[in-house]
Amino acid sequence: MNSYHVSLVPYLLERLKNTPDGDGNLLDHSAIIYGSPMGNSNLHNHKRCPLFIAGHAGGALKGNLHVKAADGTPMANAMLTLLHGLGLDDLDRFGDSTAALDLGSAPAGSVAHE
Repeated sequence: MNSYHVSLVPYLLERLKNTPDGDGNLLDHSAIIYGSPMGNSNLHNHKRCPLFIAGHAGGALKGNLHVKAADGTPMANAMLTLLHGLGLDDLDRFGDSTAALDLGSAPAGSVAHE
């Protein structure tokens, strides 16, 4: 089932990219989050879960960035970072977040521009 769902992601992103919207396209004006809420579903472990964010949210997100968070980092930290990027800076927490990811001063090797 997961393989089927993942196989639909390129189709969705291509459709959004090819749909005009104002001065760009729907992908330019969207933030699509895709990933798994479980790193190990047998244990209901929600650590070390891969996810990606596609789109530029109307210019709020830069893109072309790969981040590997430290072990034990809650996924909610990525969500909090996204919310801050969308202008919701007044939020201190989201779910079990401990802090927003610091994309500007992450340790060497953890952030790579592609």
